[in-house]
Amino acid sequence: MRSTRSRRVTRGLARGLCEHAFVSVKGGSHARLKRALDSGNLTLIRSAAAELPQVPLEDALRICLAVGKAEPETYERAVVRWLGRFCLERRGVTLTSVRVAMEALERLPSSPDESAATLRRLVR
Repeated sequence: MRSTRSRRVTRGLARGLCEHAFVSVKGGSHARLKRALDSGNLTLIRSAAAELPQVPLEDALRICLAVGKAEPETYERAVVRWLGRFCLERRGVTLTSVRVAMEALERLPSSPDESAATLRRLVR
C-alpha cells in the first residue's frame, strides 16, 4: 500500500507540479562560485568549484586569473589545463585562435586587463 505522501506527490506530478524544492539562485552552487570568483579568495573559489560537476570555461578562465595572483608558481599548470579545455570544448577552434589564446595567457601576468579581455572574447 502506498503512503499518503506518495499519493500526494503522484497527484502533484499529474497536475504538473514538481516533487523537488528548488534552491534559490542565491544558494546554488554556480552562484556560490560566482561570488567566490568576485571575492578573489582562492580557497573559496576552489571549494565552490569542487561542488560543480564541471566549471564553465569562462569561469575556469577567471580561476586562472585568481591562481596567477595568489599562486604564481602554479599559474602555468592552470593555464595549460585551461588551454586544453579551450581546444576541446570550443566549436570551430582554429590554430589561429589557439595561438591568440596562448599568447594572451603568456601576457596575462604582465597585462591582465588586455589579455583577459582577449581571452573572454575567444570564450564567448
